[in-house]
Parts: sequence; C-alpha cells; structure tokens
Amino acid sequence: MKAVVAQAFGPPESLAIETLPQPKPGPGELRVAVHFAGISFADVLIAAGEYQLKPPLPFTPGSEYAGVVIETGPGVTGFAPGDRVRAGSFGGAFAEEAIVAAASAAKVTPGQPLAEAALIRSSYMTACYALKWRGQVKAGETVVVLGAGGAVGIAAVQAAKAYGARVIASASSEAKRQLALDNGADHALDSTAQDWRDRLKAAAGGRGVDVVLDTVGGAQTERAFRSLAWNGRLLVVGFAGGGIPKLPTNLALLKGASLVGVDIRQVAIHEPEVSQAVADEVTRLVEAGIARPPIAQVYALEDFAEAMIATRAGQSAGRILLRMPAAG
Repeated sequence: MKAVVAQAFGPPESLAIETLPQPKPGPGELRVAVHFAGISFADVLIAAGEYQLKPPLPFTPGSEYAGVVIETGPGVTGFAPGDRVRAGSFGGAFAEEAIVAAASAAKVTPGQPLAEAALIRSSYMTACYALKWRGQVKAGETVVVLGAGGAVGIAAVQAAKAYGARVIASASSEAKRQLALDNGADHALDSTAQDWRDRLKAAAGGRGVDVVLDTVGGAQTERAFRSLAWNGRLLVVGFAGGGIPKLPTNLALLKGASLVGVDIRQVAIHEPEVSQAVADEVTRLVEAGIARPPIAQVYALEDFAEAMIATRAGQSAGRILLRMPAAG
C-alpha cells in the first residue's frame, strides 16, 4: 500500500509517499481501506517534531479518517468487512490502509458522507470532552471559543450550542468568523482587534464569561483568562498560535477561576471508560445532525505536502481533507 512516511521529523515537503507492506490486524483491531483523512494542525506539528509527543520513526502522520473495513482481527465483535467506519489513532491515517483498535472506531451514520465522517473522531471528541467533562458547561452559560475557525473550534461551537450555552467565537478572518456564525455562534469577534476584551464584554452582556476553550495559546490566553467571571474555567486544548503562555497565578485567586488541561489522547490511556462515554456522546451529536464539520478543500494523496502546508497556514475556513484512491 502507499502511505505518507516521515523518515525524520521535518516540514511537509521533507515527507514522501512510500510503498509499505500490507498491514495485518492483530487482536481487537480492524484493517480499514481509508477513503478520506482529515488534516489537523496537530498532525502537522507531530510530523515536524514540534508536538508534546514524538512518535518513533519512521512514522505515517494523520489522526482521523473514514473508510471501509477490509478485515477484522481476532476477538473483534460488532464490525465486519464492508462496514463504513470513522476512526482515530495517533498516526497512520495518511495511507491507503490503516490499522485501528476497534475501540477507536465507530460505524458511520447511514447517509453521512465518508468525507464528513473522516473529520469527526479527534476534533469532536476533544471538543465534547473539553466542554462537558472538563468544563462542565451548563445551559445558559457563556462559552468563548478561541480559534473558532479551526477543527476543534468549529466542533466546540456546535457542541456548546447543543449544550445550551451562549457562544462567542473568536477568529482571525472574516471568513472564519462567518463560518462560526453559520455553525451556531451567537457572536463572532476579530481576534486581532486591539479592543478585543471590550468587545467580548459587550457580547457577554457586560459581564465576565464562564468558559473559554483555548486552542490558540500565546497572548490570547491571558486576555481571555482576565475576562473570566467568578468560578470561570479556561480549557487548555492547544497552542495553534505558536506560543505557550505563562499566566500570573494571582488571576486564578482573584477570580476563583480554574485552568483546566484537555488531552483526549491520554483519557483513552488513563480513563478508558470516560473515553468510551465521550465517543458515545459524539455519536449522539452526529445522529442528531449537530456534528457537521465544514469542508474547505480536498486534496489527492499525492498532494499531501500542499495540503499540510495549507493546514499549517491556517487560512482556510473549514477543514482540509486528503482523498485516497479508494474513494474514487
């Protein structure tokens, strides 16, 4: 099979498509013909060696995808060859075939396109876990989403609205802000505005906000934390802005506020029962028609480097996909 392979950590153009042996599923695993793979900012960071975790080399990037089951390993129940599935893993998606634990896969809802299903697993599990489990968002609360035009950002906008929150999106371009509004945000703020905190306060009705979901980091984190109401929660999801912020801890004291880390990958390791509950919640949102990831552009497998560069640039309003030959 063909797969994108990183022999060393580096930029997208340093990776190459190689022919690898056909994978074989082990106990509890599925072998999947990948049709579409989503590209996230984290995927690009991992390939570059700039992520918190570094996989052993050589390595095939990609963390979420959708396709058709080819073969099941020993002990697998609930899946059969021919099933359409969406799945997530720490690498392996940018390939014609992938091996995934059956516990990390779900059947695609009837009628849902595989292209859309490919963008569900990682981003929506992160958003739902952040908001419902870590942030404990309640109906009527105000949620601010930093980086609202990104993968987790849009998922968070949709999920927060489903949980009854008032949603204020923050994004750097008009296209991304409009995308957030189109997906349910009540307000959309220009993240580059000098008076951002004033605009946020006005959008929040003159008070502090209850929850901030932060995928950006950098200088945006502190100004958002300063905008929290009493007992507010700032959910640390990532650092797409490039900088890891250093917060004055007296802010947490003065506001009775919490800084809460969100890492869905580690939940599967330390709390598998919670991970399954989050997966079930995502399935509920999909079946209810709430989880609908917007697609900005689809690239062929051979154009993976261009697709990854576009993802890192962060200019697209919506998600970027790789299309595999199996998709036609």
